[in-house]
Amino acid sequence: MTKQQTIETLQKQLPSFYSLEQVISIINGIEDNNTLNDDSIQMIIKKISRSLHDSNDLIDRDSAEFEIGYDNRIELSNIDVDVDKILEIVEDELNDCVEQNSDIVELERGE
Repeated sequence: MTKQQTIETLQKQLPSFYSLEQVISIINGIEDNNTLNDDSIQMIIKKISRSLHDSNDLIDRDSAEFEIGYDNRIELSNIDVDVDKILEIVEDELNDCVEQNSDIVELERGE
């Protein structure tokens, strides 16, 4: 279904939670050629990777458990990873990329 067919179908439907005008406005804002190319994906991966490497908050140092192993070596036996922090970093970087992409699209349109 094309963008125009979707708009025509929606115009025939009864209003729901969102008004018909809001839905059509959202669909009109969709660019038909908005796709991620390999360069964009690699840029996103690099930004996320850099942010993860730069963060010192990914592990909970207070949760570290140590044991004395063979030959009296101190071994790290357990440490908690802060998954919420990782998700926060990934979400922030993706939001930044989306915002940058929106700014570029607006510049290209002359808005």
